[in-house]
Amino acid sequence: MRTRLISKLLMIVFFGTITACQQEEKKDAATSISTDVINVPSTASGEPATPGSAPLMVFNEALHDFGTITQGEKVTYSFVFKNTGGSDLVISSAQGSCGCTVPSYPKEPIKAGQESKIDILFNSEGKSGLVQKTVTLVTNCNPSTKILTISATIIVPEEE
Repeated sequence: MRTRLISKLLMIVFFGTITACQQEEKKDAATSISTDVINVPSTASGEPATPGSAPLMVFNEALHDFGTITQGEKVTYSFVFKNTGGSDLVISSAQGSCGCTVPSYPKEPIKAGQESKIDILFNSEGKSGLVQKTVTLVTNCNPSTKILTISATIIVPEEE
């Protein structure tokens, strides 16, 4: 009797597992997206990009070290870039990794061949030691994200 019960339970588990796997395969097939849909770069106008026509954001540098600064100092830096692509470059957002890192970016399209800049304000209030922060840009380039990095060594002033 006990063996019979165990056999039935094993069969239920076995068939339940097979059914669940089949449903998972059907779900994956139904929700998969062709890479043709994902990998279609477009220009700022929304038209499909032909080779060389997409915008391309090229920075002089993507990392800036402020060196040694005193805690509480506010420092700024401008990351200069050029659109070396064949159409307008649009920056849809710029987000600092924390509230102490505030980016300012052009809201208008940057024409092909045009230079512009991303200004970063870093507030070292409450920070100490070696600090590294990032700003993530979202654009109409391929890839669509670009990360800029700032760093500083922050010293705490001695109290008198």
